[in-house]
Amino acid sequence: MNLANRITVARILLVPIIMFFLLVKVKFPHIRIEEFSITYNQIIAALIFIVAASTDSLDGYIARKRNLVTNLGKLLDPLADKLLVTAVLVSLVEMDKVDAWIVIVIISREWAVTGLRQIALLEGTVMAASKWGKAKTAAQITAIIALLINNFPFTFLDFPFDVIASWAAAIITVYSGIEYFVKNKHVIDFTDKQ
Repeated sequence: MNLANRITVARILLVPIIMFFLLVKVKFPHIRIEEFSITYNQIIAALIFIVAASTDSLDGYIARKRNLVTNLGKLLDPLADKLLVTAVLVSLVEMDKVDAWIVIVIISREWAVTGLRQIALLEGTVMAASKWGKAKTAAQITAIIALLINNFPFTFLDFPFDVIASWAAAIITVYSGIEYFVKNKHVIDFTDKQ
């Protein structure tokens, strides 16, 4: 297994660690500053999430730079991304930090586009990531970080950045999904060839 794929596998292995700090009731103290309160669990989970999310660009860069692009990497990289984002978003629903409908919209889009990509692969076509797909990823990561750290430092300004970021992530996610289907509608053949 090459370096790029090891980094991708490391991202997958960080998912249960993040979930442990978010969901297991470990008695770590809270940091309390006026109206703001956050547990050390959340801080640790947020830091691990940031490290894991940053490896997404790193493994791709290494794979292209060192000519280490493999079929395993093409399979694992999007899987790692989806596992990371899905696991943390579901955890945030459990923690009552984000509305379930936003998470359902995001996860539905991810699986719909994954299905479209699988159909394209069967046809021998590789669907490249679009600029809106990259914007979607950035919006989701931004929203997740804001939710993980309880909207810090915007809490002190009484500005709901976490809510706005969540809505923005949902809207950009839907738009990027629609764009994928419109641009790749030729991949889906509704005619019966039997």
